[in-house]
Amino acid sequence: MAYYRSVGEVPPKRHTQHRDGEGRLYFEELMGEEGFSSDSSLLYHRHIPSAVVNSEVWEIPAVATAPNHPLKPRHLKLHELFPKQTWPDTDVVTGRRLVLGNGDVRLSYAVASATSPLYRNATGDEIVYVESGTATVETVFGALEAKEGDYVVIPTSTTHRWIPTGDQPLRAYVIEAVGHIAPPKRYLSRFGQFLENAPYCERDLHGPGGVLLADGTDVEVLVKHRTSAGLVGSRVTYARHPFDVVGWDGCLYPFTFSVHDFEPITGRVHQPPPVHQVFEGHNFVVCNFVPRKVDYHPLSIPVPYYHSNVDSDEIMFYCGGDYEARKGSGIGQGSVSVHPGGHAHGPQPGAYERSIGAEFFDELAVMVDTFRPLELGEGGQACEDPGYAWTWAGRGPAS
Repeated sequence: MAYYRSVGEVPPKRHTQHRDGEGRLYFEELMGEEGFSSDSSLLYHRHIPSAVVNSEVWEIPAVATAPNHPLKPRHLKLHELFPKQTWPDTDVVTGRRLVLGNGDVRLSYAVASATSPLYRNATGDEIVYVESGTATVETVFGALEAKEGDYVVIPTSTTHRWIPTGDQPLRAYVIEAVGHIAPPKRYLSRFGQFLENAPYCERDLHGPGGVLLADGTDVEVLVKHRTSAGLVGSRVTYARHPFDVVGWDGCLYPFTFSVHDFEPITGRVHQPPPVHQVFEGHNFVVCNFVPRKVDYHPLSIPVPYYHSNVDSDEIMFYCGGDYEARKGSGIGQGSVSVHPGGHAHGPQPGAYERSIGAEFFDELAVMVDTFRPLELGEGGQACEDPGYAWTWAGRGPAS
């Protein structure tokens, strides 16, 4: 994300001496993507950032998946995964449950009231969509305030923790990439600035406003990483607290973006899903469907036409409003629909006709389209509505 920020105390020239008021050197750390060939930031620590005193195995939450076989569309009820009595002891890091995943992206869900441990995902960037609730996200770059409707974008290997705030639990829909996540290239100039036709811009992205200094010794950080055997976790103990950065600058840092700041693109006839795109990763995209005026051709049909996902799986998380095309299917707030490649899907029976004449859709949903098949995680298997696949036909499997 090539939008420069400078926070706290940094020297006038990079890779030069930077000292505190008593003459002690700060320790410069380059945090960069793709080796030294992409976006980066320089962070200035009070202590050596690589000083560790212990490392042990962390048994990460279950990551095993099962194929969508036999092939069918599915409806997953995420709100059933976390009974109310579990909220006080659940945090967004260790409590998340895997819903769907493949080798490029994992989708998880958590309902949490507990503060998470310090955490670093060394496999890729994370986007956490806040369905409801509020939180402070403390990071090595500083703190972010997250609220309902926010995407919280956390670059890979950023040490951070989640602190739910307020009276309600934090409902978090987690998109974990294996690699990096960025705005779509078509929204950007060749120098990285948002173009005039982009549905959001730099003013809508909110990074840390100040540094976050903490003291402490022998501080544990949970690190998710990969080995030849797959995804694993380690408990790494640092000699000094990682939140010792007095200043940083660069183009790589965590930020929030509110779905309510996304300006929808509409037309005379129904627009295809790419107009709703907000982020892209390796082999997947993220779109959001927000309240908007709909098609205004006199003969338009505002709900989506039936379509076959030839090259991708389409995953829709319904997080607000009234989704017109899914009426009669059982889908509601907190639902996820899984429409896999190889399956033609579209509006439920009656929705096609009912939408004629509509001028506005009051809906809010986050969609992830993948270009490799997704498999069901333990969370997805635990909350499936078994009747969804047959709702277009109005009856179950033939006997």
